Amino acid sequence: MASFKELKGQGHFPTLLAAFLYFDFSFMVWTMLGPLSTEIAESLATHGFMMSAGQKATLLSIPILSGAILRILLGFGVDKLGAKKTALMAQTVVILVLFYAFFRGESITYSELLVVALGLGFAGASFAVALPQAGQWYPPRLQGVVLGIAGAGNIGVVLDFLFAPKIAEYWGWQAVFLVGGVLSTIIFIAYTFMAKDAPSNVYKPNPKKLRDYGKLLKDKDTWWFNLFYAISFGGFVGFAGYMKVYLMNTYQADMSAFGLEYFNEPNVKVIAGYFGALTIFAGAVLRPVGGAVADKMGGVKSLYIFFGAVALLAVLNASVKLPFGVAILVLFLIMANLGMANGAVFQLVPQRFGKDIGIMTGIIGAAGGLGGTALIKTLGWSKGVFDGYSAGFFIFAAVVLVAILGISMVKTRWRTTWGLQAGGRI
Repeated sequence: MASFKELKGQGHFPTLLAAFLYFDFSFMVWTMLGPLSTEIAESLATHGFMMSAGQKATLLSIPILSGAILRILLGFGVDKLGAKKTALMAQTVVILVLFYAFFRGESITYSELLVVALGLGFAGASFAVALPQAGQWYPPRLQGVVLGIAGAGNIGVVLDFLFAPKIAEYWGWQAVFLVGGVLSTIIFIAYTFMAKDAPSNVYKPNPKKLRDYGKLLKDKDTWWFNLFYAISFGGFVGFAGYMKVYLMNTYQADMSAFGLEYFNEPNVKVIAGYFGALTIFAGAVLRPVGGAVADKMGGVKSLYIFFGAVALLAVLNASVKLPFGVAILVLFLIMANLGMANGAVFQLVPQRFGKDIGIMTGIIGAAGGLGGTALIKTLGWSKGVFDGYSAGFFIFAAVVLVAILGISMVKTRWRTTWGLQAGGRI
């Protein structure tokens, strides 16, 4: 697409690449508990602690929740300290937590795991740093594709599902934390040398006081974007974090048969990781495509398309237990449209809140994390109460329809007010 070609000669490519790598590997460690949930539960069981379904859901949701809250804190950091300093401080915390989990190994307690999960939230909060740092270097007409590229770092969760179960099978689940710690250290060093904050002649933020942030929360557009991103990113990260649990509970026999027949792989947890990676890959890799599509046709129209597809597919999945192959295709398409919706939302955000992009990315990113936490809890509740996930998918579809209604309510006002001076298509 033309937008990708226009990147040549614009901005600062090393920073864009550094932001992608930082977010990619941060997202990988942020979500690593999901593909390791079964292995960790089995390890704790050998030491006499039987993790209940509720405790497992809590463990999986804490990184998402803490990442959501910390995005606001890191958003403050971007505006006050600069994106680079904020990123390096957050990454230091993540590295320490990863090595702590490795050295504690199988001796770690459930309470300690909750603390580790809390610390991993700093990795999820990297979203509030990587996106504004990349976006500050580029003009409004390229924000969709630029923030899509930086945000495509969420492909890191695919690496989790591909490799974490296999590493855990050979060397134990704690070895995954060692790998994560080593890779995060390498990225820390690379980021230090590659990334630069945009100079004042390119990006000029308005000096703000604490009360100025409160004013942003009083702006109704802030809450509309919160809703849209709570669904798009919240849906993506929620399904990603819960995907292995969902597949193991719903299609374990099908995956076991498939693995033995086609991969000669008897470990169903590894096969679940492969299929989880396949569905999550769609949402991760298509985020910049969604941003580019929004640059061309406008963020509003593209959100209609992406959210509409998600609602229909979620209702389909909730209405009947689909054959395994069809279910994987439906999940693949749900994640694909959620990923593209992520790019579309952040094609609009910098046009509406260009000078406040740091804190706004933190606020809206926090809403995305809260949406993911709510989705994980909803799916867990659906399984616990109804012994299935239909209710959870129906609820998710209903919320998506509310967002579509919301788009209809704001589109005319957006296009006739700030959209006239935005510099990109609304």
